[in-house]
Amino acid sequence: MIMCRNILIVFFFTAMTVKAQVGSMNVDQITERLTKNNDTTFIINFWATWCKPCVEELPVFESITQKYPKGRIKVLLVSLDFKNKVQSVLIPFVKKRNLQSEVIWLNEKNYDAIIDKIHPDWSGSLPATLIVAPHNRIVFFKEGTIDEQELHSHILTE
Repeated sequence: MIMCRNILIVFFFTAMTVKAQVGSMNVDQITERLTKNNDTTFIINFWATWCKPCVEELPVFESITQKYPKGRIKVLLVSLDFKNKVQSVLIPFVKKRNLQSEVIWLNEKNYDAIIDKIHPDWSGSLPATLIVAPHNRIVFFKEGTIDEQELHSHILTE
């Protein structure tokens, strides 16, 4: 009986740890977070687990997280996976790949309605990358994949 209880406790804490790896925010909450952190440059990547180019470029963003672990540069991987796939696909994906960047599931009912809030040039296709400098100043936007050299060049100009 004690062994079963211990196994349940381990399972519970493991499940809680996995869930903690993926936050949930809507666009207004993300914007509020950017506004509150006026000394941080945010690199925001919009992606999904079902998007092959998105998955292929994740190491680029992970390299930024590794290079600036506690600096004033923060990577946010904003997932546009479907709500019914968060538990069954997104969370296991994040755990399996041991993503160190912060992963946020975009909790919006209508993605089309929020595209212009994110960037007026965004058509909504994935992947897309946005760099927001301190004081909520957008310094870079790109729809499509980005390589490490290009991303670093935009970070270094800030």
